[in-house]
Parts: sequence; structure tokens; C-alpha cells
Amino acid sequence: MSIDFQIIDQTIAHIVVNRPDRHNALDVEHDRALASAFQRFNEDSQLKVAILSGSGGRAFCTGADIGDYLPYRREIAACDAQTTTVSFGGLTGAHDVAKPTIAAIDGFCVAGGLELALACDIRIATFDSRFALPETRLGILPGGGGTQRLAKIAGLGVAMRMILTGETFDANYALDHGLVTELVSKEELERSALAIARRIVANGPLAVLAARRAILASSELALADGLLLESTLQRELLLTHDSHEGVAAFLGRRPPVYTGS
Repeated sequence: MSIDFQIIDQTIAHIVVNRPDRHNALDVEHDRALASAFQRFNEDSQLKVAILSGSGGRAFCTGADIGDYLPYRREIAACDAQTTTVSFGGLTGAHDVAKPTIAAIDGFCVAGGLELALACDIRIATFDSRFALPETRLGILPGGGGTQRLAKIAGLGVAMRMILTGETFDANYALDHGLVTELVSKEELERSALAIARRIVANGPLAVLAARRAILASSELALADGLLLESTLQRELLLTHDSHEGVAAFLGRRPPVYTGS
């Protein structure tokens, strides 16, 4: 199996799609293996952040391995209820992962690969990376959340341009339109992703989860409802041990020792 799972600092999961001979595309077997890796991350309370990357330096992930995966999806389409959604790699469903995720992108990030990246909370990429949702060229649409997340992240116009044309765009386009937050060299990619992950881990774990929940809800809720959720979460946090510890550490000019309580 070519989905690697490495634990760093006892708190960070580095999940790597390791199929460089297939440009890190996922067939059914590897789709399920990636889903299992994210389930492992989600269920391990010691793990606070996951980094997703691809091996080989040519591709982050090029999506589904067409010859194997599309027949599988056709079988589902033929017999499933119309309201059923299918999560790609255990990450593109609405509530697949409850903790922060970082996509470290190098090379081609296309089709389901871009949908995996869009499902992550933070995306960084190398200058050589390329981005596309070319499914309409195959007579289908991006079915792993691409039509939904791209419009929310980059805007309706960018989503229309990328999805309806199926064209490939460079890293500068991705940066300019918010698909990624920063560009780094190939040599700096893993180090940069780890630095972000470690910075997240150093913060209050309850606060990180609550803030992530509020941010994700912001695109779904009316402003008044979003502000109410924010206030509710803040009240809950103010009553925790961690919030007292965070303030005491700040005033005492020492690192905080959070317990998640």
C-alpha cells in the first residue's frame, strides 16, 4: 500500500500519497487507504494537525486513477440514492476530519487532487505547482467538492473559469486567487508546512478546534448566526482551564502548558 503515515513530534501526522509512477492518482484501493489514514488521524487524540503531500516531486495528486475509479463511481451512481455523497480519500465530505489539515503541494494538483487540497484548511505550494479541475473535458464535473469549495475559496468567477474551461493554471494564479496562501521552493516546502503545523500545535487545542469550527461555519451562516456561534464558543473557552493557563503564561512570560481541558 502506498499511503505513508508518519508521526512527527508525537502531535503531527504527515500523510503522503506515494504513487509517483501514477502521478499520485488514487485507485479504489488507495482511495480507501487514504480515507483510513485520515480516520486514524481523526481518532488519535494525540495528533493535532495533519500534513498531506505527494511523493516524487512531479505531482501532489492528479485525482482519481480513471480506469479503476470511474467504473466504481458509475456503479454507485447506478444504484445509490440521489442524495448520497461520496468522499474522495476520506477528506472531501462535509465532516470527514475535525482537526486542522495542511496541504503541501508540489507539482500537478489537479482534479480530485485539487479537491483534496481545497478540503484542507491551509494550502501552501511550490512555484512549479499547477492547478486544474479538468473533469468537464471527460463529460463529468468535479465530484469531490470542487464545485462547492472552489467558489467559496476563490470566488464564483474563478470557479466558473477553472471548471467550465478545464484549463490548467500556474502557481501565481493560485496565489493571486487564494487557492494557496504562500509559495515556497521545493526545498522549503516540507519545512514550511511543519513550521505552520508546529505553530498550530503550540496554541490552545480547544481554542484551535473552536476557531476552526467558527471559521468553517462563516461561509454557511448568516452574519448574525455566525456571531452568535462565535460568542457561544468564546464563552465556553473562557470557562476552560486552558484559557486561564494561556493568560497566566502570557503574564508570566513563559510558554503555556495546555492540557485540553
